[in-house]
Amino acid sequence: MQTREIAVKKTARFFKVLSDEARLQMLWLLFNNRELCVCDFMEVLEITQSKASRHLAALRNAGLATDRREGLWSYYSLRPVKDDLVQAHLKLLKASLAKRADAKQLLAKLDAWLKAKKAGAACIKDNACAPAARNSRGGSLSSYISGGAR
Repeated sequence: MQTREIAVKKTARFFKVLSDEARLQMLWLLFNNRELCVCDFMEVLEITQSKASRHLAALRNAGLATDRREGLWSYYSLRPVKDDLVQAHLKLLKASLAKRADAKQLLAKLDAWLKAKKAGAACIKDNACAPAARNSRGGSLSSYISGGAR
């Protein structure tokens, strides 16, 4: 296979990774945080552990994210990118998302979750990373954060 064909395939894979809403949201969260646990993505995006892990694996396999394990937890961060095309598009993506109200809401939701987690909300349940915090009336933390349980 010629070098040009390899470059085109690599570029196509990059854009395919960006074609999913959950992965774009994950990238946005990582653009604004040094490192996040799988449970952070689960809570903020309201997705299952398997879905979060599948999307994070796609980001990792595309060379956009890196992971590290600490006990039962997996943490993800952005991987420095050397490819000029990828750098330029990620920069444009970050700038474009920064202007969107829904992206700002996503960061606010993450901020509320991280504060609750720091205050003692658990993210481990049944030996798997999952939101497990409860408020004083028994509702889930995500419904409490969004105003559903009062």
